Amino acid sequence: MFLLVALLIGVIAGLRAMTAPAAVAWGAALGWFDVSQTPLAFMAYQWTPWIFTLLAAVELITDQLPSTPSRKVPVQFGARIVMGGLAGATIGAANSLLFGGLIVGVIGAVIGTYGGAAVRGRLAASFGKDLPAALIEDAVAVIGALLIVAVS
Repeated sequence: MFLLVALLIGVIAGLRAMTAPAAVAWGAALGWFDVSQTPLAFMAYQWTPWIFTLLAAVELITDQLPSTPSRKVPVQFGARIVMGGLAGATIGAANSLLFGGLIVGVIGAVIGTYGGAAVRGRLAASFGKDLPAALIEDAVAVIGALLIVAVS
């Protein structure tokens, strides 16, 4: 069950890189899962959720800009993999499955990156413009992250 949750939070990282660790950091900080005795204890520190939330908000805004590069370029893709791994590992660590969570978080990020790009492209084509598709993707990422963290 926990590996499935870690995979799903990785998918969220593929959609929006910073949304996944922001949600996981809030879950850890609020005590929804305990990472205090793990190498990822910093995810539950007082300032960690605020920092990731700020980064997630900036990402949600910059994603709407026409100058934002594709999520599949190396830097963007790499960030999604790292954040998916971090978020998945945090959920895994709370259940003594740190490396398992890391691996499935990375796999989820790859799925979310390519799958999200494909779905958004189709939505944008059906709307005739990208903004509605981007906003739908934002909503799916934020609501999905909150639901995933709530069940972990």
